[in-house]
Amino acid sequence: MALLIGMAKTGVFGTGMLAVPLLATVFGGQRSSGILLPILVMADAMAVWYYHRHASWAHLKVLFPWAALGVILGAITGKLINDHIFKMAMAIIIGVSVVIMLWLEKLGDPNKIPKAKSFTITTGVAGGFTSMVGNLAGSVMNVYLLSMKLPKNGFIGTTAWFFLVLNWFKVPFHVFVWHTISLNILLMDILMLPAIILGAYLGIITVRKLSDTMYRWFIIGMTVLAAMGMLFY
Repeated sequence: MALLIGMAKTGVFGTGMLAVPLLATVFGGQRSSGILLPILVMADAMAVWYYHRHASWAHLKVLFPWAALGVILGAITGKLINDHIFKMAMAIIIGVSVVIMLWLEKLGDPNKIPKAKSFTITTGVAGGFTSMVGNLAGSVMNVYLLSMKLPKNGFIGTTAWFFLVLNWFKVPFHVFVWHTISLNILLMDILMLPAIILGAYLGIITVRKLSDTMYRWFIIGMTVLAAMGMLFY
C-alpha cells in the first residue's frame, strides 16, 4: 500500500486511488483516511523535492482557498457519511471524472473550460471535500489539470504542491475533530517510509519512459481502474 502511494505521488497517478479501497476494506472509510494521511504527507514531501520547479503557481493560488473550504465542509459532514455511502460516492466521483477526461480529450474544447471561474471553484471545493472524506481528490485534480494541457512534469509538480499543502491543512481536523490520527498511527506509518521511498523512485523511473501524450492516456486508464476498484471493493 505504501509502495503504491509513493508511486502515485511521483507521477503514476491512479495507484494511490487503488490503495484507498484496500485500506478502507480493513479499517472503514473515515478511520482509513486518518491512517493514510501521514503516509500521504511523507510521499508528498518526496514528490515536491523532485518536481518542485515544475509547479504552475498561477493555478495553485486560485485553487487553494476553495480547496480549504472543501476540507472544512468535509470535516463537518464526514461523520454523517457511513462506509456504504462513502464507497458509492467515491466511485461516482471517480466515474464522472473519467467521463469528463474522455470528453476533454475527444469532444470538448479544453481551452474554454479552465477559463470559467465556476469550473475552478467547483474543482477546488470538490478536491478539498473528497480529499478530506476519503483521500480521493486525485481524480478531481486530474480532470482540472488535464484540461489545462500542462506538460507532464508541470502536471506532476503542480499536483505535488497542491496535495502537500492540502494534506498538511487536513492534519488538525483529523487529530482534533475526527480523532483518526494518534501517536500509534504515526509510529506505524513511519515504519512504511522505506516502501514509500521505493515507490517514489519507481514512479520517477516509470514517468520518464512516457511521452506527454502517452502520459495523459496513462492517467485516464489508471483513473478508470480506480473507479472499478471503488465499485467492487
